[in-house]
Amino acid sequence: MYQIEEPKYFYLFIAVAILLLFYMLSWLWKVRKQKEFASSSLLNRLSPEKSVFKPVLKMIFVLLGLSFLVIAMVNPKMGTQLKTVKRQGVDIVFALDVSKSMLAEDIAPNRLEKSKQIISKIIDKLGSDRVGIIVYAGNAYPLLPITTDHGAAKMFLQNANPDIVSSQGTAINEALQLSKTFFDDDTQTNRFLFIISDGEDHEENSGKIAKEIVDLGIRTYTIGVGSNKGSPIPVKKNGKFQGYKKDKKDEVVITKLNVETLKDIASNGDGKYIYGNKTSKTIEYVEELLLKADKKEFESKQFSDYKDQFQWFVGFGLLLLVLDVFLLDKKTKWIQKLNLFNER
Repeated sequence: MYQIEEPKYFYLFIAVAILLLFYMLSWLWKVRKQKEFASSSLLNRLSPEKSVFKPVLKMIFVLLGLSFLVIAMVNPKMGTQLKTVKRQGVDIVFALDVSKSMLAEDIAPNRLEKSKQIISKIIDKLGSDRVGIIVYAGNAYPLLPITTDHGAAKMFLQNANPDIVSSQGTAINEALQLSKTFFDDDTQTNRFLFIISDGEDHEENSGKIAKEIVDLGIRTYTIGVGSNKGSPIPVKKNGKFQGYKKDKKDEVVITKLNVETLKDIASNGDGKYIYGNKTSKTIEYVEELLLKADKKEFESKQFSDYKDQFQWFVGFGLLLLVLDVFLLDKKTKWIQKLNLFNER
């Protein structure tokens, strides 16, 4: 496990990128000027000892050296000692709909990003509670097992998108079934399942399965994102807009928020439906709900001692910068004899 002490210094990588751009523009300018002065064959005769490879190597050394120094300023710390601590909390699993309809932009920036914002902000409000994440579309998959590591939960959450599932659809029933085995503490009396979805194209019998998992101590709440008016589903390739999704009749598909389905699941799951378009109110409701829940004591392991690692990056950075100083632009005789870089 690691910590970042000064993440603000990551912005210095912008300076490294600007330096790389300067190197590239400078190289292009030199090439153009050399062509204006003489042909490449004549230049090789005029400067027979000039290496083509070494200037590139020197640039790499400088950029890597500066990058290591930036990382040293950020000061990553590695956990060195684990200790067992007692915590009190509840178990929470988020089931996130990542089907294509969640890319609709009737809620800014789109339904999926809105859902991820809601989950992330709920995690920020958690105390010692454990959290897990399920994603589903045509199938349901465990994205993150139950854990107390809220930072890891947010990191995994950012990777949730329609491309991580093998088939499209809305397998809410499979997500509900998966939740039965997702909660790994049989003694936990408070288990919460939050389904975040637009409620569209859900399967039948979802309410029945939600009622079944109540017997396992799991209360199901649904959070609806989207609008009743609906919106087309944008199709993008490499981030570029290609058009809107169409059906078999070549008509643009309009996806709408299906409140009734989500209400039915929540009602049968001993929970409630939450309108998720207003983020602040959604967070407040969930926070109050979890604060009122009885907390169970459990043990977990966490790192209690972190040691600085900046000295390694300072060492590597300075070494590369020193090597750059002593690395000349002339060809190296013994390497030239080996002809490793075609410098003859």
